[in-house]
Amino acid sequence: MSAPKQQQNVEHKEKKRKESILDLSKYLEKNIRVKFAGGREAEGILKGYDPLLNLVLDNTKEYLRDPDDPYKLNQDTRMLGLVVCRGTSVVLICPVDGMESIQNPFIQQEG
Repeated sequence: MSAPKQQQNVEHKEKKRKESILDLSKYLEKNIRVKFAGGREAEGILKGYDPLLNLVLDNTKEYLRDPDDPYKLNQDTRMLGLVVCRGTSVVLICPVDGMESIQNPFIQQEG
């Protein structure tokens, strides 16, 4: 392969690598909720992000889990302030506006 052809391939790969599959620009300066691998959840104002989904959140609060049932969230929160979330641990991102919690339809109701 000739040198110019190799250079074109390298440039093409670099361009391809920089593209992100998510466009979070519409959520900048808005409240978002983030779920992480391992079950943690946090909510804050999106200040920045990169193609690897590393996030910068401000006025962040973490939702704490029930100590008896790790799959259930408490109403308790703790303020974290300005945080950087590592993209490899982000599982879900959703806007707070327009989001509502629904009951899990797969859990059998008592009664």
